[in-house]
Order: sequence, then structure tokens, then C-alpha cells
Amino acid sequence: MTPSPVGRPTRGTTGVNRLRRIDRWIARHPVLRRTDDPLVVDLGFGASAVTPLELLARLRSQRPDAEVLGLEIDPDRVARAREQSAGIEGVSFARGGFEVPVPGSRRPAVIRAMNVLRQYDEGDVADAWGRMCARLQPDGILVEGTCDEIGRIATWAEVGADAVPRSLTISLRLAELDSPAIAAERLPKALIHRNVEGERVHEFVASLDREWTRAAAVAPFGPVHRWRTAMRAVADAGWPLLRRERWRLGEVGVAWEAVAPR
Repeated sequence: MTPSPVGRPTRGTTGVNRLRRIDRWIARHPVLRRTDDPLVVDLGFGASAVTPLELLARLRSQRPDAEVLGLEIDPDRVARAREQSAGIEGVSFARGGFEVPVPGSRRPAVIRAMNVLRQYDEGDVADAWGRMCARLQPDGILVEGTCDEIGRIATWAEVGADAVPRSLTISLRLAELDSPAIAAERLPKALIHRNVEGERVHEFVASLDREWTRAAAVAPFGPVHRWRTAMRAVADAGWPLLRRERWRLGEVGVAWEAVAPR
């Protein structure tokens, strides 16, 4: 008898290009470049095959041998995704949750779990992370976070195979951006309730917002120039920023210990 998947069904909402920012970040991640088995799991892919198929296409721009396994608790969603992806090589679908069932002895290099933990309590995060990370390759990563409905605001945590979080990434569409503080409403479940006075993540978001405002003087040179100017100021203030080459995309990564809950 096959054990029941661990977790609760997601809302199932999805949309074309909703996860493009996360996909491109994963596709360029050193873990995907180094692994001998570029298997990526899309956990809780939603009501259609659209996000796993988009993920596959973006991964294969960097790793032509990449494969994607979409997992959902709802068997009807799995059946629908299989129909929608019929004849497409490199993608498959199965029932599964936080236990991350993978055929044979394979382990994924990356597990993407976007908009999955929003319906859970903050106290459930560590267990969910632990279950998923236990299924990773030794050097694999879990990418867990949330985004808005059209993918213009996204945040995610990178978590190692030891279930220890490494970084927080915030990714925003810079055109017409009023304030980076808009990311606060889409923080990962481990942080979203910590955006209050006295918490590190609140201080970080406030720093982004403050330096974005100060960089208004260079706004005539374009939003990317303004963002880079603001991020340099954030770094100069002592924040341990990561992957600075991605600032041009409206991203900023920061070491987890700098934003971890107190």
C-alpha cells in the first residue's frame, strides 16, 4: 500500500511566467552546474503543468540534460498535468508531498517549493524543511518562498541539505517600483511574521527602502542604475549581500544569519 503524501493540498493557483524569477535564479545556480544528476523537483506545482514545463525550458538553457519532476497531493492535478505534457521529454508527474517521493534511488539536486507553506503555521516550517531536505543530494538545495500572482514580487530562502537556511533572496520588477518594502508581504513563512520592530528582517527591509529612497537622485539614469546604487549603499552599511551580479535583475540576496528570527 502506497503511503499517503505528507502535507495539505495547495490552493492550486498558477499562471504563465509566475515563477520566472525563481526559475532563472535556479538555472544559474552553481548547484545545478556541478551536479551529475540535474533532477529538479517542483513540489506543489498547482492546477496545471505550466510551471514545471516553464521550469524545464529555463533549466535546459543552462543544462540540456536537466529533468523536472512535478509533485502534487491532488491526484486529479497529477492526471491533468500528465495529459498536458504528453510527448514532452524530461518532465514527469507524480503524487507526493513533503516526503518527496522520487523513483529509484535518485535524489534531486534542487527542490522548488513556491507558495506551498503560506497556508501553514510558522512552527511547521522546520519540519517541512527537514523532510524535504532529507531527500536532497548531499550538495543539493531547497528553494522555498512565495510570490505575487503575476510574479513581479518574489522572495525565497535557499536551504541546504542539512536543513539549515543559507540566504534570503528578494526579487522585484524595478519598472514602476515605489518601494522595496512591498516585498515584506511576500516573505517566506519563516520570516513573514517577523517583519516587526526588533527583528533582523524588518531592519533589512527598512534598509532597502531607505537606500532606494536616497537613490532617487539617480532615477533619471533608469531603475536598474538606481537599484544598483541603493544596493551598494546597503552593502556599505554592513549587510552581507550575495550574488551581486544579479542586482541588474532587481534581485538582492543576503546571508540568512543577517535576517534570521531573533
